[in-house]
Amino acid sequence: MSVPYAKLPRWVDYGLIPLINLIVAFAVAGLVVLLVGESPFRAAAIMVEGAFGRGQNIAYTLFYATSFIFTGLAVAVAFHGGLFNIGGEGQAYVGGLGVVLVALNLDGVFPWWVNFPLAVIGAGLAGALWALIPAYLQAKRGSHIVITTIMFNFIAASLMVYLLVDVLKPLGQMAPQTRAFAEGAQLPKLNWIIELFGARIRSAPFNISFLLALAAAFGVWVLIWRTKLGYEIRTQGHSPKAARYAGIGEARIIIITMMISGALAGMMALNPVMGAQNRLQLDFVTGAGFVGIAVALMGRSHPVGIVPAAILFGMLYQGGAEIAFEMPAISRDMIVVIQGLVILFAGALEHMFRPAIQTFFASLGAGKPVVAAKEGRA
Repeated sequence: MSVPYAKLPRWVDYGLIPLINLIVAFAVAGLVVLLVGESPFRAAAIMVEGAFGRGQNIAYTLFYATSFIFTGLAVAVAFHGGLFNIGGEGQAYVGGLGVVLVALNLDGVFPWWVNFPLAVIGAGLAGALWALIPAYLQAKRGSHIVITTIMFNFIAASLMVYLLVDVLKPLGQMAPQTRAFAEGAQLPKLNWIIELFGARIRSAPFNISFLLALAAAFGVWVLIWRTKLGYEIRTQGHSPKAARYAGIGEARIIIITMMISGALAGMMALNPVMGAQNRLQLDFVTGAGFVGIAVALMGRSHPVGIVPAAILFGMLYQGGAEIAFEMPAISRDMIVVIQGLVILFAGALEHMFRPAIQTFFASLGAGKPVVAAKEGRA
């Protein structure tokens, strides 16, 4: 008889198993570093030092993590609805257009604390509308959400090139970017929080959108686990047949879920556009939409897991830059390999160690069988 599936303690399911997957991913990454002739222990030390060793480094790590929190939450909301939103990259691009429409028109009229909420609405609305089209095609025409969102990533990138080159670029300027924002569209920095602990920061783009990201994480938790809509989203994601039997409109939930997901991805643009570059430039998303998939997988689609997972990937970005500088044999491509390994073990091989852990806890009496096993002869 096969070993029955057991409901593990929450700290094991959401803490221990992801931690083991992460350790194995870094162990395999260490072997890759060893193959290129470098010490994995020295590389790990440089990465940690580069991400958290100084106040400047911590600020940059949290700056990158801010973007990943938004995109991780976007992917997680879609996951709960049984949807794989792989279009966070394009939704963030279009969210940048929502930000810049507010910034370019109101930066000399209102202070930042008035423009910031307007930019949040603009970014969220733009991202939601961009996600609406694939959602409608999935809900009404049966188009696969993965295919349509990938296509819309490329459409958004092409749209951004056109607008920055032919519409938004100031006359006489060669670079494909908007004019610099006035002070009314520049977000205040949060570096002073880190400096309270005695660190010194010369300049870093860590800004107030980090607080918005934390508020969004709390809002997603309330939405998914404390509201009727969240219950409908989770029911739809767990069993569409049960959702239909309960009278939950499948098309309505698909569209609402994707629009919420797109709005969260669109708000990612606030961090680089208003918080760092103070203008709209090409490639400001820098892959954050795809990193959000890994963050959601690593965080088990729960805000409490997504925030530390985003900080982990912020560490990989910031610490990886230090490794590439200190150890020339390890390029930025190697950091992408490490990220890919984390995605592999946190996603595709997520349950590789679960049977052994389940057996161990079952032997201690901690596992509670919830599904009857099918009997069979060996």
